[in-house]
Amino acid sequence: MTTPSRTPDGIAMPSARVAFVGAGPGDHSLLTVRAAELLAAADAVVVDDPAAEDLARQYGRPGVRIIETTDGDRASTLTQASWAKIVARAATQVAKEAEGDDTTPGGSGLLVRLMTGDPTAFHGLAAELAACHKAGHLTEIVPGVSTSAGIAAYAGIPLTSRESGSVHIVDAGAATADWAGGTAPTTTVVVLGDADQLADGLERLEAAGRDPQTPVAITENGTTTEQRTTTTTLAEAPALLRAGGLTPDVALVGATVALRDELSWYETKPLFGWRVLVPRTKDQAGPTIDRLAEYGARGETVPTISVEAPRTPQQMQRAIKGLVTGRYEWVGFTSVNAVRAVREKLEEIGLDVRAFAGLKLAAVGGVTADALREMGLEPDLVPTGEQSARGLLEVWPPYDEVLDPINGVFLPRADIATDTLVAGLQEMGWEVDDVTAYRTVRAAPPAVEVRDAIKQGAYDAVVFTSSSTVRNLVGIAGKPHPTTVVACIGPATAKTAEDHGLTVSVLAQEASSASLVDGLADYGRQLRAAAIEAGETVQRPSDKRPAGRRKAR
Repeated sequence: MTTPSRTPDGIAMPSARVAFVGAGPGDHSLLTVRAAELLAAADAVVVDDPAAEDLARQYGRPGVRIIETTDGDRASTLTQASWAKIVARAATQVAKEAEGDDTTPGGSGLLVRLMTGDPTAFHGLAAELAACHKAGHLTEIVPGVSTSAGIAAYAGIPLTSRESGSVHIVDAGAATADWAGGTAPTTTVVVLGDADQLADGLERLEAAGRDPQTPVAITENGTTTEQRTTTTTLAEAPALLRAGGLTPDVALVGATVALRDELSWYETKPLFGWRVLVPRTKDQAGPTIDRLAEYGARGETVPTISVEAPRTPQQMQRAIKGLVTGRYEWVGFTSVNAVRAVREKLEEIGLDVRAFAGLKLAAVGGVTADALREMGLEPDLVPTGEQSARGLLEVWPPYDEVLDPINGVFLPRADIATDTLVAGLQEMGWEVDDVTAYRTVRAAPPAVEVRDAIKQGAYDAVVFTSSSTVRNLVGIAGKPHPTTVVACIGPATAKTAEDHGLTVSVLAQEASSASLVDGLADYGRQLRAAAIEAGETVQRPSDKRPAGRRKAR
């Protein structure tokens, strides 16, 4: 329940908790632990830009109400007083909804005001805080990574050094901006604003006395994979900004800008800014997307298959019964989908992991093994080399009449699985129940925009994890453009890609998604090194398309 406050007339009014939370400069991973906790518990979130809205949806609980403005206008058109009224009214509404309602799941009487960067700098925090206090709401301030510090760090530019011992931060759009405070050569000036505001501000800084040859770094889309930093001088920066083509967040002025050549770490990642197509469902592609992000790329999933239950469930039911009646010595899992299908069938008939008591479990690779561990099961056999049916056969022990009391093997697999594993196990003396645990059908075609992006080369690379992903992607979306780098998880997948007219540039050293992404990163590193050695601008593969077919990212 919420704590009541009172009006000047002594009338009790419900009060909410209002947390003013810093959203950071753009990279979602920079959100603080406390901020994530509050977003997960919030009943409503007030945001001030689309990036903050994305954060609210990512970390907020299902059904959280997101409030941008009362009339649909962008945040930049509202005054601080208007925002203060919006926040105070939203808090009062949250309090009313939560009053006396202890049964609402997640209901806490909590409103989060999510602010870009840090809430204490260049925001209307004072006005909004005062409005909430006046309305009797409880408040909390959660600092965030500031836009100035966060973007400077991602640009590889320290704000201070031995030669630059002070920092001056200026809002170029503020009428009260102090430019005289940034004229000393030992001061790093951080200027915030859009292109026109930065151009005007930098001219004022030079007019106030700052050396026109002072290095300047202009950063766009800071801390995201679309970040781009341009270096110039104070004298040249205004003309560059007014020429168009730049959508900056910050301009950094000072001697520390020169350190970027040595300290740049983000924009020099081997796949920085690459847009990589991952033909898998989101729940399957998670580790691949995360590993791509470590190398600076943005992975985008396009489901190529849909997993459905087998047409006749009796075969699976008999096999599950065999688990508890002692028909099998081994259960072999060749995919995460197989693990999921068996788990769901167990739950359907009222069983749990105890059904595997006394059985030996095999997993085709690390991802499948992890899926078993999530069920509380530790696999007895996982290939250390090639993670495929062939690799699993290499480590699977042959049947021994003396050591093995039972010769049965349960293989829950897809309806399109090959016979390699079954035949190999039978040759080793095992009796195999090859059971269709799930069916794979071709997914529906993606949106027209995605199909056009694939065929026109908007993606820098595509990573194929099986032959079926190649066939199905080409079938539902068409062939990737020749400039798109094709990476394949193994020789069989590469052969399928080549049969479909694709040129394979990357082949994983091991049959795992991690090795596949690592191989793509090595390829990107080689491209970057070759461009630098030749004295050329480092380009993404998609930049090499004919100019007429490029579209804004």
